[in-house]
Amino acid sequence: MLATPSLGYNENMSQHATQKRVTAPDIRARKGGQPIVSLTSYHAHTAAIADKYVDFLLVGDSLGMVMHGFETTLPVPLELMIMHGRAVTRGAKQALVVVDMPFGSYEESPAQAFRNAARVIKETECGAIKIEGGLRMAETIKFLSERGIPVMAHIGLTPQSINVFGGFKTQGREKAQWAAIEADATAVEQAGAFAVVLEAIAEPLAARITKMVDIPTIGIGASAACDGQILVMEDMLGLTPNVPRFVKEFGKVGVAIEGAIQAYAEAVRSRNFPTAENTYTVKD
Repeated sequence: MLATPSLGYNENMSQHATQKRVTAPDIRARKGGQPIVSLTSYHAHTAAIADKYVDFLLVGDSLGMVMHGFETTLPVPLELMIMHGRAVTRGAKQALVVVDMPFGSYEESPAQAFRNAARVIKETECGAIKIEGGLRMAETIKFLSERGIPVMAHIGLTPQSINVFGGFKTQGREKAQWAAIEADATAVEQAGAFAVVLEAIAEPLAARITKMVDIPTIGIGASAACDGQILVMEDMLGLTPNVPRFVKEFGKVGVAIEGAIQAYAEAVRSRNFPTAENTYTVKD
C-alpha cells in the first residue's frame, strides 16, 4: 500500500481554496441584470481596496500612460503587463482580473495571440484577457475561446489604433459609421467573447448595441444603458489632469496627496518632524 504524502494542508489553505472568485462565465451571466462595476488597477494595494466593491478589475495597457508616462499605450511591452497583472491578482481575492493584451502581442495571427495569452494567464493567474478590435479580430477571439482562454472584446475607440483614427476620437457620432461598429459587436459576440467594452461610442449607438448583443456591454464614454461601466481608477479619483468628458471625479485624491506632501515638507524644514513620538529611544 502506497503512503499518502503530506501536502501541508491547513485551515488557511482551506479558506483560500473555498473563496470564490468571480469568473468570466459569471460576468457573461450578468447580461441585462444588475449593472457590472469595473475599474482599472495596476498594483496590489489599489486592487485590494477596490476588490470589495467591483465585479472585475482590468489591468489595462493604459498603465503605460498612467504609471509610466508614455504618451500612448503603444509602447507597452507584454512583460510590463505581466508584471502589473501579477500584482493585481495578488491584491484582489474576489474580483475577476482581466489583463489587456498589448499592441503587437496578438494581431499577427491567432497562433501568436494564443502563445502570448497563454503566457499571460499562466504567469499572472488572471481569469481572462482583453483584446482590441471587432470584425478583424473575430477569428482570433474564436481561436482563443475554443482553447480555454476567456476573451473580453473591445470596440469603438480602440486606443491601440489611434494612428489609424488620427487621435482619440469619439466613434459613431455620424450614422454612416453605425453599421461597421454594429458589425464589430456582432462579430465578437459570435466569435465567443464573454463581454465587450464599448469605448467612446455615441450614446444612442451604444444603447442600440447593448440591445443587439447577448453578451454584456461595458461602457466607458458610452451609454448608461450599457450592462456595466468601467473607468480608469486614477481618473475617477481625481489624480489625472485634463480628464475626458466621460469621466466623473468621485474623489479629489490628487488634492489630498499634494496637501499631505506640502505639510510634510513644511514640517521637515521647520524641524517639527520627526518628534519624540516618531523616534526610538535607547533601552535601559
